[in-house]
Amino acid sequence: MEKILRIVVTLIGAALGYPVANLIMSNRYFLQYIPNYEPIVVYIGIIICFGLIFFILYPFILNLLRTVTRRLDIILRNENKVNLFGQLFGLIIGLILAFLFSAAFNYFPVPGVQWIITSIIYVVLGYIGWSLPRYHHVDIAKQVNWLRRLPEANSTPRVTRKKDNTLDNAKVLDTSVIIDGRIYDIIKTQFVEGPFLIPVFVLNELQLISDSSNDLKRSKGRRGLDIVSQLQDSFEDKIIISEIDYPEIREVDSKLVKMAKTEGYKIITNDYNLNKVASVQGVEILNINDLANAVKISVLPGEVLNVSLIKEGKEPGQAVAYLKDGTMIVVDNGRDLIGKDMDVEVTSALQTSAGRMIFAKIKRS
Repeated sequence: MEKILRIVVTLIGAALGYPVANLIMSNRYFLQYIPNYEPIVVYIGIIICFGLIFFILYPFILNLLRTVTRRLDIILRNENKVNLFGQLFGLIIGLILAFLFSAAFNYFPVPGVQWIITSIIYVVLGYIGWSLPRYHHVDIAKQVNWLRRLPEANSTPRVTRKKDNTLDNAKVLDTSVIIDGRIYDIIKTQFVEGPFLIPVFVLNELQLISDSSNDLKRSKGRRGLDIVSQLQDSFEDKIIISEIDYPEIREVDSKLVKMAKTEGYKIITNDYNLNKVASVQGVEILNINDLANAVKISVLPGEVLNVSLIKEGKEPGQAVAYLKDGTMIVVDNGRDLIGKDMDVEVTSALQTSAGRMIFAKIKRS
């Protein structure tokens, strides 16, 4: 399938080379730099060059198509249907205006410049026609009376369209908790009440991560997008894509804190640094690491555990072991016993939002 797609992309590139060759052959400015040319040779050469360019750029083109497809899927899933209709209508109007304006350049003396100017007109007016209904649909609805009859014409984005008309108890999901994936099971068990907001800037960050050149980051980003799709499919009435954004703020964490503080929401995260920053600013945080630690088996000082010492600790003489739930145990004076199963006596435990650590010593007979 990959080979077939690459051949198709190459043929598309070769086909695009033909009108470019036509443009060059019809322009005297270019022809003066091609002495003793044969038209058929120029045509074949340009077509082959374009085919090779598209053949080489195939991975980039395929990745671009996948990115566009994912973005369209997210937009179509969460876009207000009335707004989407307005945007499509605006795009058609923009293209019609572009057609009328570009007619004035049909007799421009330089063919190449005519094509460039016409393309710019279509892109600019098409974008304006698409964007105006998206960002000014409320003003447009107030000016056009018949739009007021539509049920969602004057509504703000999906974030405020809740059956009970309140989002006082809403929780905002950050990027880290979505990539982590445990939030799906937490919502499924109904230990945390909704609704749950996924800001559009978090989706954008997931998209950027999924397009990263780093394999690990790309895998995490795609996993996050998959989790979003699963959440929407399984909890359609609880998951809301929020279009609230703060363009003046660049960092996603800062946007989350601003959103939660302004709107009175809580943030669900497993990011230790976001947890600290938000807490300082008075934003309520639900850290799923705290939840995970809360349901772990508790140990008390003096309790004896049988563990396997597997590696050295940071301090001299220390060894490290792990419980079945992943809790790390730091054992004093256990370095010489690495690789053995030993009984250790718990001396203390330290529990933070970053995780839990247990300190122990070798139990002597």
